Amino acid sequence: MEILTGTLFRIALREESPLQVIGVTNPYHAIMAKDADFRALYLSGSGVATSSYGLPDLGMTTLDNVLEDVRRITSVSDLPLLVDVDTGWGGAFMIARTIKEMARSGAAGVHIEDQVQAKRCGHRPGKQIVSKAEMCDRIKAASDAKEYDDFVVMARTDSIANEGVDSAINRSYAYVEAGADMIFAEAVKTIEDFRRFHDALDVPILANLTEFGETPNFTVNELRDAGVDIALYPLTLFRAANRAAERALKVIRSDGSQKRIIDDLQTRSELYEFLDYHKYENKLNELFKLDSQD
Repeated sequence: MEILTGTLFRIALREESPLQVIGVTNPYHAIMAKDADFRALYLSGSGVATSSYGLPDLGMTTLDNVLEDVRRITSVSDLPLLVDVDTGWGGAFMIARTIKEMARSGAAGVHIEDQVQAKRCGHRPGKQIVSKAEMCDRIKAASDAKEYDDFVVMARTDSIANEGVDSAINRSYAYVEAGADMIFAEAVKTIEDFRRFHDALDVPILANLTEFGETPNFTVNELRDAGVDIALYPLTLFRAANRAAERALKVIRSDGSQKRIIDDLQTRSELYEFLDYHKYENKLNELFKLDSQD
């Protein structure tokens, strides 16, 4: 019997502490992540907006936009995928639809946040937060729509910037009471504050280790000591690829050749190895051989 992806995520969470979850913005990076022995994947709303649509992360993408990238990733990787669904794209019925469509597309779970619909990046100023009651309604709608128990509904709170850590913990407790399986504490600045979330809540805590934001790049040992259960690297691969692409563009334009960076490039054989290219090619050869005998 096939194990559901939400169950796979929970198994990985039990077996690795903290569970390192790597963000991917395309199927090929998902394949590479498995080869590097990661146990779980993440799809960022910012990653979808920026990588797939060339847009800033300001609530400009839709449920269908994100679902398309979810399907692309889950079609090539059996690693459990946690998906950023922003504020759920609407009221209770829309949130319920979001949960059902995510599960049907192969996602292991989602996180939904307590920003207003016109959301901003969690590490930028000017965020506005809905009331605790409104966010609890979002969580109830999401939890009630789960098609199986192990599908993960994670509550993300962006309230630290506006209301402080004590309020964020208080909100998180209410979100768990409303049905949240896990808590995503956004823009936490100190390891001590992560420990406070851990001590106050009896559910897994996620640390968002996005670079160049409010949260320092804590190590897994530091996070483990503070009781953090999930270490998320949402856009590290995307940023690394972008920097490499930027350098390549400049070199090719200035030198009139790629020779100076050739040793930095993934080779054709390495590309083929990740894709299991020769298996497909051999199958194609077999088919042509059969056709020629008819």
